[in-house]
Amino acid sequence: MKLSVVDTHAHLDMAHFNKDRSEVIARALDSGVKTIVTVGLDLASSQKAIKLAENHPEVLASVGFHPHEAARVKEADITALAEIASHPKVIAIGETGLDFYRNRSPREAQLPVLKWQLELAMKLDLPVVIHSRQADRDMLALLRDWTSCHKRPNRKPTGVIHCFNGDMSTAQQYLDMGFFISLGAYIGYPASLHMHPVIRSLPGDRLVVETDCPYLPPQKYRGKRNEPAYLPLTVRLLAGIRKVSPETLAEETTQNAGKLFSLALK
Repeated sequence: MKLSVVDTHAHLDMAHFNKDRSEVIARALDSGVKTIVTVGLDLASSQKAIKLAENHPEVLASVGFHPHEAARVKEADITALAEIASHPKVIAIGETGLDFYRNRSPREAQLPVLKWQLELAMKLDLPVVIHSRQADRDMLALLRDWTSCHKRPNRKPTGVIHCFNGDMSTAQQYLDMGFFISLGAYIGYPASLHMHPVIRSLPGDRLVVETDCPYLPPQKYRGKRNEPAYLPLTVRLLAGIRKVSPETLAEETTQNAGKLFSLALK
């Protein structure tokens, strides 16, 4: 049975898809992926994400500056991103956050760029897409201060923690601040087996799924390009870990994506 699912985090603008982007989207729809959120990493990719969303009704956009790009962000980029963030097909701000694993931008550059995007999200009443790699301690402290000062109206979700890979204590702190937790095919990698007890403990009404394509393909496709059409494989894997039916997991995560991004998904 074909599952109906939402890919909450993809990078369809990337050059990996230049030769067959339309076919990739068509395969996704054929596999049961009803909606794809393509996520910007800088001003140029955010602009491309919006263009893709304009040209494909099943594609939505998130715009932002990835922490790796923080050191290159100029005042003109900030002004331009703030302008395009009001586009009707933009449903979130990000991918933003902190990355202390690779440190491609220094910490002192990452923090102000993240804080500016958090303020933009609050101004536009949009959820944030958070990237946190080896930075949860700093991220939690920053988000705790931010959420204590800013409450979204009508108890809307604060945002989503993309590609979560932490323990249950960390997850609970994000959940307590109103965030959703997003999981991808990496949960099936041998190095992620330690996460399975955490995955089973996460509340079903706060889970969403993603590909993060072209990165992090399912285990059977390791070394190859990831794409949204593979998302049902992840949903079936996640359902097995959580001991629920794939249909139940697909329905739950689709409803959760609708709540997260304020979408009417059926």
